[in-house]
Amino acid sequence: MGVVKLVVIGGDAAGMSAASQARKRLGTDRLEIVAFERGRFTSYSACGIPYWIGGAVDDLDALIARSPEAHRKAGIDLRMRHEVTAIDTANREVVARDLVGGGEVRESFDHLVYATGATPVTPEWAQGPASGVFGVQTLDDGTAIQEWLDGEPAPRTAVVIGGGYIGVEMAEAMLKRGLDVTLLEKSAQPMGKTVDPEVGALVAEAIRGQGIKVVTEAHVDGLSAAGGRVRAVVTPAGEVPADIVVLGLGVRPNSALAAAAGLPVGPTGGVRTDRQMRVEGTENIWAAGDCVETRHLITGEPVHVPLGTHANKQGRVAGINLAGGYASFPGVIGTAVTKVCELEVARTGLTEKEATHAGYEYVTALVESTSRAGYYPGASKMTIKLIAERRTGTLLGAQIVGKAEAAKRIDALAVAVWNRMSVEEMTALDLSYAPPFAPVWDPVLIAARKATEAVHAAT
Repeated sequence: MGVVKLVVIGGDAAGMSAASQARKRLGTDRLEIVAFERGRFTSYSACGIPYWIGGAVDDLDALIARSPEAHRKAGIDLRMRHEVTAIDTANREVVARDLVGGGEVRESFDHLVYATGATPVTPEWAQGPASGVFGVQTLDDGTAIQEWLDGEPAPRTAVVIGGGYIGVEMAEAMLKRGLDVTLLEKSAQPMGKTVDPEVGALVAEAIRGQGIKVVTEAHVDGLSAAGGRVRAVVTPAGEVPADIVVLGLGVRPNSALAAAAGLPVGPTGGVRTDRQMRVEGTENIWAAGDCVETRHLITGEPVHVPLGTHANKQGRVAGINLAGGYASFPGVIGTAVTKVCELEVARTGLTEKEATHAGYEYVTALVESTSRAGYYPGASKMTIKLIAERRTGTLLGAQIVGKAEAAKRIDALAVAVWNRMSVEEMTALDLSYAPPFAPVWDPVLIAARKATEAVHAAT
């Protein structure tokens, strides 16, 4: 057997996880790896960018899990600042442009891993010449924001557009940097696509309590600039001053290159793969990370859920399989967590809107409890919401909002959703108890008990 050549497009979580797993299974005498990355960093935590900008993380290097030099020492020919511009599937070749030195390179492949990530949603009005407008997707984006904040004249006002995960996290980061912050959200509540309205209302209350101005049902008409720098966001209600604008409008799969090469793209815009992360209809092309769509395990529908956890898992699966092993990625249930100032917010499974769209009849339970025994110092309130199928009581989704020690309880609920447990079964879960960690009835058990009562009442 001759040397097999692997080409990887994308040097972050999914691409380099695939390359590393393949390298572990096939030594340098059996596998040649060439990887292209158009940015300046590899294997980094994009999720940590708001915390670095806000000062919770002191050093940029702390976000980097493995440098280009470390990958090269592991036997990966990593080409930084190279952008792949074409994929020739018939001739098994990619074309890349050197963004620094100029010129074009071509590399043949036996296997290809497509791991191009996602791109921030950028409205047409945000694509003008005014500087000071940023998306937050890559570490290059993060460094650009830091340079702007540290530059002259020093920004004093910030507008964050979009109240999803990245929006609320960046609003907090701007606040911690001492800026006057306004969060514009087109829905009735922040995190409207993530949690149900009553939970979103708690998030909005917490954000406002920290001094961030929250404007809901907001529409943006454009930007106003002076001297080439952004100075305000234009809305029907008037201009909102802004020395820096951060876009938190979500992301789209970066699948244009794949589509141009004739690879299948699904209804979410993500590349379509099987459970082994092999691109559908191919034998030697794999895809992983924020550029792919995956299957929602509750609804069975294709979804795009761009999270580093999935990217690392999918890259690992692709690398194992292309090296001759076997692994699979079954899908997702939408588990996610974030922190907004002192408030923790988490979710798993379906929201009410998603459950309705999927055709479920359901009941809900909303309970308030405490993170620790009420008499123990440091106990704080938390709210848990459960959504259960009306007839069977199967847990369909859960949401949590509270202060310290609240959000990670979502993991127990995610396991219950994953294993299709009923809320009645959950009432007997053997969860840990001691006053510093939980009340004698953990909030998860209280919520399960109330949801069980709702199921019985509905049937």
